Formats: sequence, C-alpha cells, structure tokens
Amino acid sequence: MLDLIVKGGRVIDPANGVDGVMDVAFADGKVARVAASIADSAKETHDATGMIVTPGLIDLHTHVYWGGTSISVDATQIARQSGTTTLVDAGSAGPGNFAGFRRHVIEPSPVRILAYLNISFPGIFAYSKTVMVGECSDIRLLDPVECVRTINDHRDLIVGVKARVGKIAGGSSGAMPLDLALEAAAETGLPVMAHLDNPPPSRVEVLSRLRRGDILTHCFKPFPNAPIRFDGEIWEEVVMARERGVIFDIGHGMMSFGFKVARGMLDKGFVPDVISSDVHMFNINGPVFDLLVTLSKFLCLGVDLPTLVRTVTSAPAAAVRRQDLGHLGAGAAGDATILRIEDGSFEYRDCLGELLTGKHRIALHGMVSGGRWGID
Repeated sequence: MLDLIVKGGRVIDPANGVDGVMDVAFADGKVARVAASIADSAKETHDATGMIVTPGLIDLHTHVYWGGTSISVDATQIARQSGTTTLVDAGSAGPGNFAGFRRHVIEPSPVRILAYLNISFPGIFAYSKTVMVGECSDIRLLDPVECVRTINDHRDLIVGVKARVGKIAGGSSGAMPLDLALEAAAETGLPVMAHLDNPPPSRVEVLSRLRRGDILTHCFKPFPNAPIRFDGEIWEEVVMARERGVIFDIGHGMMSFGFKVARGMLDKGFVPDVISSDVHMFNINGPVFDLLVTLSKFLCLGVDLPTLVRTVTSAPAAAVRRQDLGHLGAGAAGDATILRIEDGSFEYRDCLGELLTGKHRIALHGMVSGGRWGID
C-alpha cells in the first residue's frame, strides 16, 4: 500500500520533462511514481485539482542557524511559510561552530538543512542593526586548514564553501577570503558560493576567479558591482563567467536585489540559474519575506512558471550535487510542494524600496516532506 497520493494537480518537474495533470504517489519516504492516474490504495490522499505540484522547493541561500547567529531565522517556521523542503544555509556557521549548528539545529529539524561552510572560523558572528563586523575583514579568522577539517568531518551536510567579500563583509581584505575559500574547496572537491557586496574587490576580480559549478550569489544586485552597465549592456565578465559554467543565484537579501537590474538582465535574456531568498532576521518581515514572495516577483517580471520551478528545484539540486533532490522521479526524496497562483493586485518591493504592483502571487497550498503531508 502507498503512503500518500497527491491527485490531479498540474505536475511541473523540469528535471524529467514533465508538465501535465497527473497523480504523484509516495511510499517509504520516497517518490513511488508519477502517472496520469494512480488507482492504488493509499493511507492518505490529497486532492490537488487546480493546483501546481512541483518537486520540493529548495532555497539555496538562507540563514537558519537560529540561536547560534544573530542573522538566522527558524528553519521550521520559514519552511512552513514557504513550502520549502530543503533549506541551504549560506555560511552562517564556520569551522568554529559548525558542530553546534549540526547538533542543536540541523539534526533536530523536521525539515532538511544543508550548508555552505563559511571560510571564516566563527561564521557570521556580528550582524545586527547596531553591530556589523564583517567576518572576512580580519584575515586571522580565515584558515583553509580548519575549513577542510570541518568539511571532512561533516561531508553529509556541507555542500560547499562560502566566502563573503566586499567592503561590508571583508573590509580591506579584497579578494583574499575568496582565494582561501577556493583553496579549501579545491582540496575537498566542493564548489564555492561567493557573496559580493560593494567594492573592493571588483566584479571582475571575483568573477575571474570562479570556476565551473561555483556560485555567484546576489547576482542581480544594484550598483555598485551590478552585472549590467548604465547603457543596458551586460558586463563582459558576467557573460564570460556564465559561458564558463558559473552559476548565477539571486540571493535577494536585504541589500542585494533591484527591480531595475532584474528588468535589464531579463530583457537581455539573462535569466538567473537559481532563485533564492537569502532570508534572514532582518528581511523576513520585508522586503524578502520568503522564497515564494521572491518567486512571485519574478513571475510578475515576466518569467514563466516552468522556468521558475526549475530555478528552485532541479537547478539548486544540481548546484549542491544532490541527485535525490529537485525532481519527482521514482526513488527521489519524497518531497513535493503544492502551489496555487492567485490573481489580483499585489505589492512587492526590492532592496532599494522600489514598488512593483503585480497581478499575480504564488501561494502555498501544502507540502510533502519525507513522503508525509506537511512537516511536524
């Protein structure tokens, strides 16, 4: 007997080329099968008629070391709010406190948490409205040996190395934190996620260092270090990085996403590879809120629904190298998100306060985690 069947929704599974009205069955915590009609008996059945059924959403950039870092929010709260079944923490913890992150947050969590390890030993340790000390501003805190040791101790959870560079996060350290992160990543065979705020370093310095499979987060940030020039052309180094296989991730955040830049990039056909929220304590009440609000902004900017689904399912799954995630093939992790599109008039803001009034909103109907409806 099957554990659960979600019936009659529009299933969008880009990894498997599926887009149609189908049933999705789950058994033993995994996807059992997807078919036009599944008549088998199940312990539980949910009607998804008129809804959109996707693989469980993956938010590639979050901060969820709640209680351990001032920047972080509660993973269970944000998962329930956004229908996100996998949250990837983007460097809240470093080698000095990752063990605590694992024991006190990740292991007890009812929702899956993966993590990029911060190249800085204490992680993001001083991020608030009144105290702001970039963890990469003191090179004494940056030790690739400690980073490699921690990765090897926690290979099941750590998916890459995070480096926050720029005037805010790195002070006068320039590209050095990124160079050290790349050193640790090369030693462990993992990708790097690079945060870039205001120069120094420059966009050229960062992008020229990134390899195939590395991630540039905050990829649609406003000036300075924006990906697009004042005349509407995309900077050459951005185009070259994409051609080289660098992954471009939105990482909306508090200061890292602008509608003007997004419109310019989309007009040039440059759709982000991954859309993530960068949700944390200081943007969860706006302008970010969660991943669904971030997706809704792109829907209102004209990105089609199947593309949006890809950016939060198969694309981030590939970025973290998890073949069991991001799709609804038989044997995949038993995760799904059930959504609906609401029409009306909805207000969205970017990090500069610009208002976008859109006609659509992506809303949550339900979620499946580990083959069960909802999360505990």
